Amino acid sequence: MGPVDAPTIPPRAMNILFIHQNFPGQFRHLAPALAAAGHRVDALAMHRRPPPRGVTQHVYGVTRAAGTDMHPLLRESEAKVLRGEACAAAMLHLAKGGYRPDLVIANPGWGEALFVKDVFPQARLVCLLEFFHGTPDADFGFDPEFGQPTIEARMKHRLKNMALIEAMLAMDRGVAPTAWQASRLPEGWRDRVELIFDGIDTDRVVPDPAASFNHAWLPAPVRAGEPVVTFVNRNLEPYRGYHVFMRALPEIQRRLPDARVLIVGGDGVSYGAAAPLGTTWKQRFLDEVKDRLDTTRVHFLGQLPYTDYLRLLQVSAAHVYLTYPFVLSWSCLEAMSAGCHVVGSRTAPVQDYIEDGVNGSLVDFFDTSALAEAVADAVGSRARHAALRAAARQTIVERCDLRRLCLPRWRELLSTLAGQAA
Repeated sequence: MGPVDAPTIPPRAMNILFIHQNFPGQFRHLAPALAAAGHRVDALAMHRRPPPRGVTQHVYGVTRAAGTDMHPLLRESEAKVLRGEACAAAMLHLAKGGYRPDLVIANPGWGEALFVKDVFPQARLVCLLEFFHGTPDADFGFDPEFGQPTIEARMKHRLKNMALIEAMLAMDRGVAPTAWQASRLPEGWRDRVELIFDGIDTDRVVPDPAASFNHAWLPAPVRAGEPVVTFVNRNLEPYRGYHVFMRALPEIQRRLPDARVLIVGGDGVSYGAAAPLGTTWKQRFLDEVKDRLDTTRVHFLGQLPYTDYLRLLQVSAAHVYLTYPFVLSWSCLEAMSAGCHVVGSRTAPVQDYIEDGVNGSLVDFFDTSALAEAVADAVGSRARHAALRAAARQTIVERCDLRRLCLPRWRELLSTLAGQAA
């Protein structure tokens, strides 16, 4: 198998179809790498956006919403069936034009993979198994602030797996990103699942002691070596510990009065319940503590372009990453690759990658005092923690490197399934 950056053309170029409602999603690296290797790569998605280089994207649309007059426990399942049906229609349209995929690689969480084998029975189906809902010691019911789940809520939550289980029954192979996420799957399925992370581009996501970061909402650029505390999520919400971070912030500022606090994330919701009507989680928890903050040194930056986001990580003296026991964010591992001192929650799957005092710092998810103390130590004793930051990067290089580990593992799996070089 040749180097990923200079792939050789395989003996027979394959037709490879990706399915993801928000394509490219987790396939942002894999899809263009396979196209660069000489394969025809197509993708089905719900939204039209510029696809990765070499990929032809097709858009499918759901013709109606899930019904309101059906059993409440089945509404989410019907929504997933509707997506699966829409994907099947799009695949049938491709098939009428003579298209036959050798491999289909899908994220089945929203129902899109339900009918792949009905349309393309000869294709090999690989499913990215992000999360199996309702297992013990996971996200559901983790945060008592939002109440203990009722039996009705538990029943509804368990049914989130219906489309996923159907896809697992049909798949030829599964892929899980982390060991903890794989451990959530039913025991009998784990021997059909490969452990392959999406990949971190460690050649691009690197420490830079000369880095600077600027933004229109900052009074002046901030530079590596300055007291900078960072917090990054796609959206600012409880699932990723935003409420805990904000409650720790007054004490962090008391200990680090000169620090800049840079917060990245949108006002929406990626996971869990929405904020009460008329509010956002961002504003709700800011309002709770703003009278105890120096708000001139707390900067909400919204969502950043990727290049700006990387510069933000490179100037960070302490990067806070908190999460319920749930899917691990790319930002945690990218921060480690950038040489950040990550102060993370002692929750799975963060513990898959961070060992307290070795390559990062871990605190109890709910302990705001411990969080403030760990952040103050990371910023105030930056020189003393140089080896820890170096170990964080080395962890990602050794376990999550995109070009040397993750893409080759994907290609080995696909080659085995297809019976030829991928």
